[in-house]
Amino acid sequence: MSQTPALPDVIRDFERVPADVVAQAAQFPSSILADVAGRRGALHGRIAPLASSMKFAGPALTVEVRPGDNLMIHAALALAKPGDVIVVDGKGDLSAALMGEIMCQQAAALGVAGVVIDGAARDSEAIREMGFPMYAAGLNPNGPTKGVSGRLNHPVSVGGVTVNPGDLVVGDADGVTVIERDKAASMLPLAVEKVAAETKRIADIKSRKALRPGWLDDALRAAGVLKAGESL
Repeated sequence: MSQTPALPDVIRDFERVPADVVAQAAQFPSSILADVAGRRGALHGRIAPLASSMKFAGPALTVEVRPGDNLMIHAALALAKPGDVIVVDGKGDLSAALMGEIMCQQAAALGVAGVVIDGAARDSEAIREMGFPMYAAGLNPNGPTKGVSGRLNHPVSVGGVTVNPGDLVVGDADGVTVIERDKAASMLPLAVEKVAAETKRIADIKSRKALRPGWLDDALRAAGVLKAGESL
């Protein structure tokens, strides 16, 4: 019985979400994309930008590290292509920073669109000043070790969401949303419709045409809060 060869720890090449899809997705808030993707795909709120002005969109280059060790992030920077988003499964560990100013300067010079770490960063003021999009679960002045192996471009779990290499990753002040590579293009027309619907809803509120959603009474009846035929 033949066995499937094991994948190498470092996968150098993978299919990325197309650049035109990234460019279109970048026009939408992360919240809109999360909504049209079924209200899923948003990372845990502990992973937040170092500054609310930071935003990015791009294909995921995934990294798995052992807590407190950033060897594989250095390897990721060596393989990253312009526009990539480095997404790091740091196991949520906050005992040591996995990236700081020097690595962010390197990432920016390489054209990396942003970094998302389920772990800690440091040199936050310098990173804010340079404006590089860094999203992390926290801060810690401790530096990392650089001697433990990990994996590149395998599926990872970051902020409670599975991220595959090449998936669409979008971040803004609200956080980070991930959409599967193969589904990303189909989400764009839905995002257009969602923005149009929300724009109309806000206009109706401001004009006092509709001060509560039209679906509210039906939803309350379905939940058993109101009886059949009853309204607020």
